[in-house]
Amino acid sequence: MSAFPQQRYISEQDYLTLEAQSDSKHEYVEGDCYAMAGAGEKHNRIALNIAIVLRIAARGGSCGVFVSDMKCRVEQGRFYYYPDVMLVCNKADNAEFYKEQPCFIAEVQSTGTERIDRHEKWLVYSKMPSLRYYLLVDSLQMKAEYFMRDQAGAWQGGILEHEQTLTIACDDYHVALTPADIYEDVLF
Repeated sequence: MSAFPQQRYISEQDYLTLEAQSDSKHEYVEGDCYAMAGAGEKHNRIALNIAIVLRIAARGGSCGVFVSDMKCRVEQGRFYYYPDVMLVCNKADNAEFYKEQPCFIAEVQSTGTERIDRHEKWLVYSKMPSLRYYLLVDSLQMKAEYFMRDQAGAWQGGILEHEQTLTIACDDYHVALTPADIYEDVLF
């Protein structure tokens, strides 16, 4: 049972306290809390596939790879989301239960999450100075869309096609991610 009260506004500190005691996860959006639904097999395989590729490249380095149980704190605590996969390469970003400076975020989309991932979260995430890559991965078909920040700081987007590679470079960290990596062992 959730520990969250049925009130309209909750403070950031109350959210963090209640979230630590809750048996389910909630995202925090400017004082409102939203319960998160569970994910299916395809969603889990896709997120794990991305995390494995990122984690193998991160071994022995200063970057950390986090999956859906790590919160991302945005805009000084106005928002807390649980990205499906997050890469953090700043050692100073060392809070135990959330990260604030990811350089890569991936969200695996379903019919129920696509609008939020593509609009609400993207608008919030795109303002994070540390974020360089945002990957939206469809769990219903082989389709991955990416946004990456160019040298001038502007966001450029595209579709990751079958033979393409998305090269993720954050500080000393470099890895190549392909649709084959993302969708390995996922059956449609």
